Amino acid sequence: MEMDIMEWVQMAIRWIHIITGIAWIGASFYFVWLDMNLTPPVKDGYKDKAGVGGELWAVHGGGFYEVQKYRLAPPEIPPVLHWFKFEAYFTWISGFILLTILYYFSADIYLIDRSIADISRDAAILIGLGAIVGGWILYDQLCKSPLINNQALFGVILFVLLTLAAYGLSKVFSGRGAYIHIGAMIGTIMVGNVLMVIIPGQTAMVAAAKEGKTPDPKPGLWAKQRSLHNNYFTLPVLFIMISNHYPMTFGNQYGWLLLAGISLVGVLVRHYFNMKNQGRAKQGFFLLPLAFVLFFLIAYAAAPKSSDEAPTEKISFTQVEEIIHSRCTSCHAAKPANKDFATPPKGLKLETPAQIAGAATRIRQQAIDTHTMPLGNITKMTDDERALIGWWISQGAHRDN
Repeated sequence: MEMDIMEWVQMAIRWIHIITGIAWIGASFYFVWLDMNLTPPVKDGYKDKAGVGGELWAVHGGGFYEVQKYRLAPPEIPPVLHWFKFEAYFTWISGFILLTILYYFSADIYLIDRSIADISRDAAILIGLGAIVGGWILYDQLCKSPLINNQALFGVILFVLLTLAAYGLSKVFSGRGAYIHIGAMIGTIMVGNVLMVIIPGQTAMVAAAKEGKTPDPKPGLWAKQRSLHNNYFTLPVLFIMISNHYPMTFGNQYGWLLLAGISLVGVLVRHYFNMKNQGRAKQGFFLLPLAFVLFFLIAYAAAPKSSDEAPTEKISFTQVEEIIHSRCTSCHAAKPANKDFATPPKGLKLETPAQIAGAATRIRQQAIDTHTMPLGNITKMTDDERALIGWWISQGAHRDN
């Protein structure tokens, strides 16, 4: 009963995470688009536009909207001023709770793979938290360095550093654990930008305007810069959020490199749309085809390669069944023996010959092409056992001996 309650709790928190994430990302995309589409105000318009740096008209929901952005501040701060910050905060909070429940409370299943690194649960958690906090500190210091004046070079160096972090974590955690910590690292950078730079800068501008002072433009420029960084981070983070459904990525031998490549695809796509929003679609026309080609090159490189070492003799189903029962059925049963699961993961049962043979494709994807199952290799499936199951599947996943 306790595990059933925890699964409902996990589902609710994940739902909250998705809802608040959509709100945050939607606001981020909209305001970056809005900022890039503002045009200089029309002179001699129907109302005073003193101090307005850009404006935009839009139609939506059966009505017309006029948006104006002031260079610094309006002559008078309105009584109701809308802020966009809680979406970011609750996305991060719900994400960290999920990280704690899934990857820290169940570190031996989802975070630690002892075939990669035989580390303790406490050590794994400390490494994970250190990576998240350290990622923000390093990024923030880079932003405060002269490097920030060259955005292209800044982006390249940041991409390289995140790729190195993915490589390092892949040598400590399971593939899935490494991916989620890169996502948590980027997500923390994004919310850190909101909490530590964007909102304080806006607060200072509002306070100055209320006091009748001319706001310092620097905090606003820094906020805009960090907001644009968040815009480019978004698509890689979204991929990481769904990556646990695709073991051919995080479970690949070079999963860290696949993550870098797919993240680059996301950055290219985002850059194209940013250029399009600036009216420079023609200059960036090649970015979408480049992203498309890169994505399929990554998919081709990640595809499992056939082995020439398959035996000519027929593999006995009895051998396969014994391995499955020994390594897999403790979790994949109607009533799992593994206390960490109340129900079989993904609803997959591997108790009967029919169930085993019927799941041959899923077994190949999770345990042969990648080594993502058993989770954390907690039952210590050997490479020879994986090879034997793979040969049996290649022979048609028969049920006779």
